[in-house]
Amino acid sequence: MKLKVIVHEAEEGGYWAEVPSIPGCATQGETFEELLQNLYEAVEGCLSVDVSPTEMREHDRVLEIAV
Repeated sequence: MKLKVIVHEAEEGGYWAEVPSIPGCATQGETFEELLQNLYEAVEGCLSVDVSPTEMREHDRVLEIAV
């Protein structure tokens, strides 16, 4: 699996990165090498969350909203 990552230089030094395809998945590091290591851990953690399926009944609806 390939994921696009946006890497930013932090104002206080170091780097931080976000993974747009995984909402809420972000990390930081003092060096670029530390950032890369933390990225692998962050992605693994975000993807390993166990989400149980939701039971749908006949009159239920699924909505997608932007907030």
